[in-house]
Amino acid sequence: MSTVHGAAVVVTGAGGGIGAALARRFAAEGARVVVNDLDAEKAGAVAAEIGGLAVPGDASLIVAEAREALGGTVDIYCANAGVGSPGDGLAGDEVWSTAWDVNVMAHVRAVRALLPDWLERGSGRFVSTVSAAGLLTMIGAAPYSVTKHGALAYAEWLSLTYRHRGLKVHAICPQGVRTDMLTASGSAGELLLAATAVEPEEVADALFTAMAEDRFLVLPHPEVAGFHQARAADPDRWLATMNRVQQKWETTGGPSR
Repeated sequence: MSTVHGAAVVVTGAGGGIGAALARRFAAEGARVVVNDLDAEKAGAVAAEIGGLAVPGDASLIVAEAREALGGTVDIYCANAGVGSPGDGLAGDEVWSTAWDVNVMAHVRAVRALLPDWLERGSGRFVSTVSAAGLLTMIGAAPYSVTKHGALAYAEWLSLTYRHRGLKVHAICPQGVRTDMLTASGSAGELLLAATAVEPEEVADALFTAMAEDRFLVLPHPEVAGFHQARAADPDRWLATMNRVQQKWETTGGPSR
């Protein structure tokens, strides 16, 4: 029997893409799943498909409602909702504020609501859909890259602080995934991500493998580990390489500021 069989699970941003794939996989493994999305129609459709419960709305404000729908407890919370904000060094405050609120503070607010119960019980699982951009970066998307670094840092902090008290944390860090967000990334995504993009279901598979191995980093693209090591070993060389990618992007249709 699956280790998540009967678990009470919340997946945010689950109206499509990675979130929907996670919701389907948890349901297939016997979990009771709350499907959250800002789009109530999409949340309802996925919930109906998997026999789950739709709780639409702001991902960071639905913990109490989701807990009630699941009978009073949440065992696993997948902070999957995110925004792929593009923007360069001149991006405005509104863009930065939205990226920070959705990609980082939504996680903080959810944990604030869940942590007391998890610590009292001595168990809980927090899954953060970060991005390889949180380990590396993404050209043409300063707000996205920086806030994904923040999401990863927060997940790391949670893991090192509470793992001895029963909290398990996983950070999902894929490169390209065939979702609407990849399409919206435009020429930058086409240059860097499209060729090696995976299906959302492969991301769900990678998470379940990491959970079985009790592993923090979830890398649907295993090569990201090598890129991350190269970045840490020789930052200047890595930055020079990425700058060449930036220049290539500028000559093939990207912004040139």
